[in-house]
Amino acid sequence: MKMYAVIETGGQQHRVSPGDVVKVQKIGGSEKEISIDKVLLVSKDDKVEIGSPFVKNAVVKAEVQGEGRYPKVIVYKQKPRKGYRKLNGHKQGYTVLKIKDIVFGG
Repeated sequence: MKMYAVIETGGQQHRVSPGDVVKVQKIGGSEKEISIDKVLLVSKDDKVEIGSPFVKNAVVKAEVQGEGRYPKVIVYKQKPRKGYRKLNGHKQGYTVLKIKDIVFGG
């Protein structure tokens, strides 16, 4: 069975395996390689290690492949009979990560 981990980044949780390409909330900085130490769960073969809240000595190493923005989301507010209208748009940024390795010392 393939090794996988559940990581937390940007307030979201992602299930990742070595070789996966995932879009996560935008990560600031200009590093090409990052290490994510907020690992909630690690599974290797048939053994599962669950953290409380994070697994000790577990790190996910990833390579930053680029950044982008999701399509625009329209936010429209209106109050009836008051003549109030507000139109806003928002584009959320993301970072594309390629998972290199899951290091687990347990």
